[in-house]
Amino acid sequence: MSTIFTQIVEGEIPARIVYEDETTVAFLDANPLAPGHTLVIPKDEYERLNDVPGDVATDLYATIHRLVPAVEESVDADASTVAFNNGEAAGQEVPHVHCHIVPRFEGDGGGPIHGVAGEAPDLADDELDGIADDIESRI
Repeated sequence: MSTIFTQIVEGEIPARIVYEDETTVAFLDANPLAPGHTLVIPKDEYERLNDVPGDVATDLYATIHRLVPAVEESVDADASTVAFNNGEAAGQEVPHVHCHIVPRFEGDGGGPIHGVAGEAPDLADDELDGIADDIESRI
């Protein structure tokens, strides 16, 4: 069964599409966190970022890069938060990669991205070195 985002791509569900090219589409979020909250997706279904092929990832970022200033300017935003929820534990509700462009305004009450995970862990230097080495070894 296809996701709600695939159904939007296929025209089965209406959406306020603001941009479309061969591999990506962007539309206003149906449940916006702010005026202009826009979602950018690859047209093909990929559940997580690591599932997206490199060429599609390049196209996806190019669309995000193009849309951020357009979204901010359209609603006179002071800034924006641009983020992916990558997996269910991170809050991803639709198993189709999607980037949120959320316009931000002075005094809007929202916080920085560091506020999404609760209290920061207290990690020793040797733990940080071990994590860095492990990540590097997997690339």
